[in-house]
Amino acid sequence: MSEAGDLAGRLTFAIRAAYEAGEILRQGYGHARDIGLKGEIDLVTEYDLRSEKTLVAAVEQSYPGESILAEESGWSGASEATGRWLIDPLDGTTNFAHGLPLFCVSIAWARGDDPWVGVVYDPVRHELFHAVRGGGAWLGPPGQHPRRLQVSSESDLGRSLLVTGFPYDIRTNPDNNLDHFAAFALQARGVRRLGSAALDLSYVAAGRFDGYWELRLNPWDWAAGVLLVREAGGVVTRVDGGEDLFRPPTSLVAANGELHPAMLKGLGVGAKTG
Repeated sequence: MSEAGDLAGRLTFAIRAAYEAGEILRQGYGHARDIGLKGEIDLVTEYDLRSEKTLVAAVEQSYPGESILAEESGWSGASEATGRWLIDPLDGTTNFAHGLPLFCVSIAWARGDDPWVGVVYDPVRHELFHAVRGGGAWLGPPGQHPRRLQVSSESDLGRSLLVTGFPYDIRTNPDNNLDHFAAFALQARGVRRLGSAALDLSYVAAGRFDGYWELRLNPWDWAAGVLLVREAGGVVTRVDGGEDLFRPPTSLVAANGELHPAMLKGLGVGAKTG
């Protein structure tokens, strides 16, 4: 099979799996009862687990033996020779648990140091964001007149609308992004915090936000969204300007090519948050 054919097949698979997992979340929305703690403020629900079980089983059936990194269950599969799947079964768990309709399913397939296939599905709004490396970023199901995504053209930080998030150790780690949030709040038109990194990046790709930054993320948080931003014409780097995103801890800045340098300057950080 050609590379293009393989990527198209992986995208079709990821979309189908995202729809199936998204339906689990849609039906469970407003009904979460079994809510546990992975940390002081880091929640997990029975629907995270059900969604992940569905996604992992789908990969194991369609791509047996391939490596999987999923948020709740960690690594599985035997081989990274053909790449690895990165799965967030419910990005925005705290929102979901509180009945706030801002959450999604995120699935990516990465090869080497780059994501090549990415799908983010919001089951409440029925918004499907998807991309294949070199093929653009899109909103809407393939074959049903999807809209090609383009990052915003805003180059002035003072006119920009930014979005960010905060690490789960915000109460104990002084490198908690509150200083950067305060600084950008005074420099930008506005700063939002939605509680889902995958949606944040998808919205940057769609031009709804002009820029995004966040500290200490995991690969399943950002892999699909990073591909969406890049394929929509945007730039994504670490906060120190580096491009080796898979080197932990991963702290990201995403924007269009003109705004990105201004955001890096505004952050003024380097190896400390890397």
